[in-house]
Amino acid sequence: MARHNGGRGWYGKVVGAALGVTILATGASVWTAQAGTTDDSTPKANAPAADIKPVADTIAHSSDAGAHGVNITIDDGPDPVWTPKALDVLREYGVKATFCMVGTQAKAHPDLVKKVVAAGHRLCDHSVSHDTAMDKKPQSYQSQQILDAERMITEASGGVRPMYYRAPGGAFTPYSRELAASRGMRPLGWNVDTKDFERPGTDVIVATAERELHNGPTLLFHDAGGDRTQTIEALRKLLPRLKSQGYTFGFPVR
Repeated sequence: MARHNGGRGWYGKVVGAALGVTILATGASVWTAQAGTTDDSTPKANAPAADIKPVADTIAHSSDAGAHGVNITIDDGPDPVWTPKALDVLREYGVKATFCMVGTQAKAHPDLVKKVVAAGHRLCDHSVSHDTAMDKKPQSYQSQQILDAERMITEASGGVRPMYYRAPGGAFTPYSRELAASRGMRPLGWNVDTKDFERPGTDVIVATAERELHNGPTLLFHDAGGDRTQTIEALRKLLPRLKSQGYTFGFPVR
């Protein structure tokens, strides 16, 4: 379960200059093949960092859908029960989302990772083991968690690399942000924590999302870690309601 804080989200709580990263791929295989860009669907291991376009290491919080845009982000999967249900709801309302996947879950359920990609959603690295205290751990550990998850997700997807990195519980460090950005993964926070993981009730989840949406466009949900019936039903209520209010759905700006 994530270590979550309320308020205006993680993007406003991370300060300044990132630490220098000297050796970014400490003992980890790195995968860079993109779906449809090679003759072979197998990802390439140990590709040089020069083949990857770095992105900003500041935490993303805006939406590419504009001022009235909303980013749906879904954490901790993929899960064989709840991820398909989330995909069904998103398809029903024509909404694309960003799935922040745990490396071990992606490795265990590659079919689901491929379904997420095939449906037009984006992938996000959510570390290997969802350690919410990884910001207290050595840089070598942070590197292993980020890079191994990147490899697992990319392999499971059939070659599509994650576009973002979300630290478990928001446990970013300057090092982890710069490392992820150097691998082409924009650090991704959230503005609205729906607290769906606490299972407070479908109507409470919806009310929280609507009440706090003024904080920013990126909403946090979960498709693993327990019974997500309330999350699925909350999305089923919230998505058409937001559309009727003039919101559009997009992805976090990279």
